[in-house]
Amino acid sequence: MRRVAIVGAGQSGTQLAHGLLQRGYDVTLLSAHSAEELLTGPVMSSQCMFESALQTERALGLDHWADQCPPIEAVSFTLQGDADSDGLHWIGRLDGVAQSVDQRMKISRWLTDFAAAGGDLRIQAAGVPELEELARTHDLVVVATGKGDLGRIFAPDPRRSPYDRPQRALALTYVTGMAAATTPDGATAEGATGPPAVAFSLLPGVGEYFTFPALAPSGPCDIMVFEGLPGGPMDCWGDVRTPEEHLARSLEILREHFPHEAARCEDVALTDGGGVLRGRLTPSVRRPVATLPSGARVLGLGDAVVLNDPITGQGSNNAARMVRESGGFRGEASASMRIGRGGAATSACARSARCSGRDRPRCAMG
Repeated sequence: MRRVAIVGAGQSGTQLAHGLLQRGYDVTLLSAHSAEELLTGPVMSSQCMFESALQTERALGLDHWADQCPPIEAVSFTLQGDADSDGLHWIGRLDGVAQSVDQRMKISRWLTDFAAAGGDLRIQAAGVPELEELARTHDLVVVATGKGDLGRIFAPDPRRSPYDRPQRALALTYVTGMAAATTPDGATAEGATGPPAVAFSLLPGVGEYFTFPALAPSGPCDIMVFEGLPGGPMDCWGDVRTPEEHLARSLEILREHFPHEAARCEDVALTDGGGVLRGRLTPSVRRPVATLPSGARVLGLGDAVVLNDPITGQGSNNAARMVRESGGFRGEASASMRIGRGGAATSACARSARCSGRDRPRCAMG
């Protein structure tokens, strides 16, 4: 039986582990945190999974929250006006219902299910020495985390990475008690709220704000996402120290810059003390294969190779797509698997130090 090791237990790594396990591979999954630590820890993202990504989760038997999670049926967009403009607003329905499940719940459950299904789950941090050991004992090593030293072993792709610094100051706030969205002028006539949506607001020169319904461990909630231009008025999180200060700053930003959204938030409260996150990232694309000091090669997946532009907010959906294309999906063989069966493109697969050209037909991905 071919052995595959996956380092990183996020949206891409854990989903790939399930897919390969179901296909009959011997799968080892390394997670820096246990299922219980993830469930009770801080939020990790502001994921909104659209229909195409949810299809992969359903096919793998991983969508456990469809009956509990608030539906997302549309996307709305508001361009803030000024003294010379009335702004712009539109809303459009999605072809399929989207949903957002707090990754603390999702990944915790997926780790538990993976171990129960016979997967080798190891709770340990990993660096280059651990990758070397895994390469000696497995046919394929996949790195599915972009954090720390592991994220730097994959060489940048300069043609696809035009930025050398963060493009937004980011913050997430998970809350309960948010009122349904209305039209920007505050209309309250029947039907003015419309379908539940990803409500995106743009203020030129300042930043973006969007919100959408979600499911947290405590129950249904809404996620507030702030994206401030660096150095601008929404880049104002440096002095925030506590969850309560984080919520207060969130509401200050809404009252100052997005008053039509502030009106929805008069009665909000944090879902829990871990329901806040702040940071910034530099969007980048890296080469998908890295060579370790021993000469062993490892394959990158998810944030390890594509750190998504926060404005597009598609990291989790891209992760699901990568899993489908890499072969962790019980369906028709993906394009990457077919390419991996020989020819020059086979080099896109990562192999251990034992692999040579004559081994290509036996590659774990081929």
